[in-house]
Amino acid sequence: MADITPLQDVRNIGIIAHIDAGKTTTTERILYYTGVIHKMGTVDEGNATMDWMEQEQERGITITAANTTCFWKNKKINIIDTPGHVDFTMEVERSLKVLDGAVVVLCATSGVQPQTETVWRQADRYKVPRIAFINKLDRLGASFDRVLGEIKDRLGANAAAIQFPNSSEENFNGIVDIIEQQYRVYKDDLGNEIQIIDIPEEFKAKTQEFRHELIERLADVDDEIAEKYLEDREITKEDIKKAIRQAVVNNEFLPVLCGSSLKNKGVQMVLDAIADYLPSPLDVPPIAGTDPSTKEKITREVSAKAPMSALVFKVATDPYVGKLFYTRIYSGTIKQGEQVYNSSEQKKERIAKIVVMHANKQEIVDKVEAGEIVALVGLKESKSGNTLCALDHKIIIENMKIPEPVVSMSIE
Repeated sequence: MADITPLQDVRNIGIIAHIDAGKTTTTERILYYTGVIHKMGTVDEGNATMDWMEQEQERGITITAANTTCFWKNKKINIIDTPGHVDFTMEVERSLKVLDGAVVVLCATSGVQPQTETVWRQADRYKVPRIAFINKLDRLGASFDRVLGEIKDRLGANAAAIQFPNSSEENFNGIVDIIEQQYRVYKDDLGNEIQIIDIPEEFKAKTQEFRHELIERLADVDDEIAEKYLEDREITKEDIKKAIRQAVVNNEFLPVLCGSSLKNKGVQMVLDAIADYLPSPLDVPPIAGTDPSTKEKITREVSAKAPMSALVFKVATDPYVGKLFYTRIYSGTIKQGEQVYNSSEQKKERIAKIVVMHANKQEIVDKVEAGEIVALVGLKESKSGNTLCALDHKIIIENMKIPEPVVSMSIE
């Protein structure tokens, strides 16, 4: 049985992007640096952990949103790697409905692409706080500054860089950290050996420029920073970090990071940003729903002591255990073998097993608390979008929005 992680240390996040921006590769690196896997696979070779379906390995694309769990800096991170292909946009939709935060991955060459705008709008609809990661800086034609400009212009984000690359294309091997005022140079191919030094003279002017913009953008949404800025008082890195976290949680600011997942540069800093800035289940508003009998609006506080409420956001079939019901627990506790109520279908259900998913591998646990994402086994009547709740405290959580089909076909 895994230890229960305190709620403030849980991060439920998704990796969202246009197809081929590097979501699955970024997730693969995250799993490597958090010690979940010991050898990195690649999408091109068809051995990436998160693309476990045969069809995904053949095509080199993500089809289904895969779920996994890892730990970084005492934070438990539940990650959903979503597809970028517009045909599978429902997978992104259902994932964003249950996530507290997201990492938007952008390609440094292609910048903001059509599907980037689609996932951005989906994240806006569910008010999901985000951080951005400009990936593939080692590629020909990569430009950090251009993509940063596109994020502001085309996505309309209140964005600012919190780091920038020393160069691009084949010369990219270091990242300047604007908040910590450090320069990180990558010494080996695996990205494990990092030399941290003072910022070289050649980058000092650019660092100041970016820091000034960062503080200006934060001053727009944070009164404490605005006050210090106008009174010309010193703004410490602790002030900046606190302001970024608050502004990200309130969905008012987008910190922009950079790197190259394939070349193993910058991924640890993405993990730091996930731990430092993205919200825990306690930072997001309590889940709202309706009482099935009175139709009144009710909310459930994020706590293991509150009445149980959960949303089934996806149903998948596993060759060994049968149907897996991917579920986000919003409040209360679910125990193995207990009876719950499906308020959407008005049926009672029994939970045979609770499994913590790692792509297509599973770890069985005997109970799970509010804030977690798990797969349940043994449900008979439940479908995607159904609410599970306690028998004596009924609630129906709002379902995800199902996009209109672009093309309809009939099979004869």
